[in-house]
Amino acid sequence: MNEWFTVENMEHIAAQYRTLGPIMGILLPFLEAFLPFLPLVVFVVANASAFGLWIGFLLSWLGSVAGSYAVFLLVRHFGKHPKFRFVTGSKKVQKFIKWVDMNGISPLFVLLCFPFTPSVIVNIVAGLSHIHKKYYLTVLLAGKFVMIFGMSVLGYDLKSLITSPVRLISAGVAIVLLWWIGKLMEKRLNARVERDLKRVRKMTKNE
Repeated sequence: MNEWFTVENMEHIAAQYRTLGPIMGILLPFLEAFLPFLPLVVFVVANASAFGLWIGFLLSWLGSVAGSYAVFLLVRHFGKHPKFRFVTGSKKVQKFIKWVDMNGISPLFVLLCFPFTPSVIVNIVAGLSHIHKKYYLTVLLAGKFVMIFGMSVLGYDLKSLITSPVRLISAGVAIVLLWWIGKLMEKRLNARVERDLKRVRKMTKNE
């Protein structure tokens, strides 16, 4: 593994990736919105390394936003169909739908800013909620901007990242920190969902 993970090999991979053209740079982040097991961070770093910071960031941002918004629109259109109840009917999704309808778009923006948030869940919940299409597009553009620009800055210069222990350690710490903050926010949001739903149930019973 150490022999493979060298500056020369990483630069060679970036050069090969560049030959695929910018369409692939958009397509891979787009597909990740539908297939969340794909590594978005790898695609973002590859784009930034192959095409430069700004163009690479733009390709990743456009692809990720387009894919997420496509998932949102598909769920908005087909989500109520009985065949999709196995996804949309889960208790966790239903709780988030009610909570989003109560709290608006601000929590979604916070979640979308962190790279380890399961964005496919956010897109599904938003699609099933009553959020207006143009408002969710605005949230996606802003949240994905913050997340993807941060990853692009970390990964645009692979040579420096690999050869500089300080920068490599800093990148690792930043990634772990983002993951920790994302999990903390998810935990707090889940707790708020539970509290808000209990309050709604209590108000319903009193009525």
